[in-house]
Amino acid sequence: MTMTSYTAACIDPLGKGLGMVPSTSVPLEAARNLEWNLLAEDVSLPAAVLYADRIEHNLRWMQDFVTEYGLKFAPHGKTTMAPQLFRRQIETGAWGITLATAHQTRAAYHGGIERVLMANQLVGRQNMAMIAELLSDPDFEFFCLVDSTDGVEQLGTFFKAAGRRLQVLIELGVPGGRTGVRDDAQLDAVLAAIARHEGTLVLAGIELYEGVLADEQAVRAFLRRAVAATQTLARDGRFGRTPAILSGAGSAWYDVVAEEFAAESKAGAIEVVLRPGCYLTHDVGIYKRAQSEILARNPIARKMGEALLPALQLWAYVQSIPEPDRAIVGFGKRDAAFDAGMPVPARHYRPGSDAPREVAPSEGWEVTGMMDQHAYLRIVPGADLKVGDMLAFDISHPCLTFDKWRQLLIVDDRYRVTEVVETFF
Repeated sequence: MTMTSYTAACIDPLGKGLGMVPSTSVPLEAARNLEWNLLAEDVSLPAAVLYADRIEHNLRWMQDFVTEYGLKFAPHGKTTMAPQLFRRQIETGAWGITLATAHQTRAAYHGGIERVLMANQLVGRQNMAMIAELLSDPDFEFFCLVDSTDGVEQLGTFFKAAGRRLQVLIELGVPGGRTGVRDDAQLDAVLAAIARHEGTLVLAGIELYEGVLADEQAVRAFLRRAVAATQTLARDGRFGRTPAILSGAGSAWYDVVAEEFAAESKAGAIEVVLRPGCYLTHDVGIYKRAQSEILARNPIARKMGEALLPALQLWAYVQSIPEPDRAIVGFGKRDAAFDAGMPVPARHYRPGSDAPREVAPSEGWEVTGMMDQHAYLRIVPGADLKVGDMLAFDISHPCLTFDKWRQLLIVDDRYRVTEVVETFF
């Protein structure tokens, strides 16, 4: 595999969040040597910041959890779309990277990733052509999903003409859910269509996404349906890959998936692949709540010590205090996710002071609204807050924060920039 060197890219001082005063570009790999410090105002704000120690903790926590069950791990890369972080996940033990689109797959490939599970249907001539080109590399392994005879026929026709073999997973779905075959009749039809393209399409396994369900018992029933289907197809010799793949698990139910699928992995004929992605940065909102539920119901997660930690914050300046109970902070909808709750003020730093302090919930600071580049922060009259102060905000739903940034800072425990991460959305 030929890997594009993303570290040869440059930190763009006119891009979001990372400019120093000089107007020249700086190679990404030189970031550590520049000795930038966030608190010394060496970078412009707003900036999306990752904490190195927490990223490392989360990497190892999730890998250890999956290993405890004897399963494989292909974290969903759409959360970050950062090949630098993908490579860390692989180095920590991940089997591969999960992605959602052909262009995401291409970005991962050129970032050095050799195995991609595209947890989505591959539709459209240019998307197929993109994957066919990547498959010219014998070291690259790729899987996509199928759930219809039309989709299978289109893939079979295209990849036969391209002279490429394509590994596919049949996706199972539930009524009212997202993609995936709903019943045995649809499953049989898709199986027959794959058989018509023998030699071009390889049935590699079964896949599902249980995150469309909100009830644990419904999730478990869905998972058991997938196990039964996998066992039947394995017994009948329908899989063209050994071991066949059984894959599921978003970031909310990965423990339940591990419990239900673990026996298949132990049997040896099935390779179980879990795919949570938001664990890497975690959050203080929807995934914190999901992780709390996992800790409450899963004994293995509880015994593993300190759980996942929020590792992503948005730093910005206070730029106006127009009323005693209102501050305006210099970030907005173009900088941070707001679909799953407003950002939460977490740290306060006045340039020149010793260190940031934690913002306590009892102080009553709350983001009440956001515009494109402004956040409305409610404060208590008389609060010790000034224009030019720096605030760090926790977020909910890391995916929709990452995709607003071309580059993110990684800082150490002294707020020194140790790396600049580039994204490819």
